[in-house]
Amino acid sequence: MVKGIGVDLVDIARFEEHVAKTPKLLERLFVATELDAPMKTIAGRFAAKEAFIKALGGSDGVAWHEVEITKNFSGKPEIKTQGLTAETVAAAGITNLHLSISHDAGMAVAMVVAE
Repeated sequence: MVKGIGVDLVDIARFEEHVAKTPKLLERLFVATELDAPMKTIAGRFAAKEAFIKALGGSDGVAWHEVEITKNFSGKPEIKTQGLTAETVAAAGITNLHLSISHDAGMAVAMVVAE
């Protein structure tokens, strides 16, 4: 059963500007393994985290470093949670998270379905 759906859209150039103005922003939002990519990919990962929060119904019980955007063996993006965030997901009755990320025309979009 679907528990929530979230979508987020990020202007990649604007995201890059924010990072340039606030260099520690990346450290606050991402774990080191999420930063091994071009900025458009990182912007997509930010959109994925925002979409995850929307699918969850809010940010209560969510910590940025406890949400990691990864890829499985075939390259499909996935959301991994740990700590309090994983407990929040479980308490909401969510057992599966589906993630899609795309980039085009200077924008990154992500959609999350929580089951």
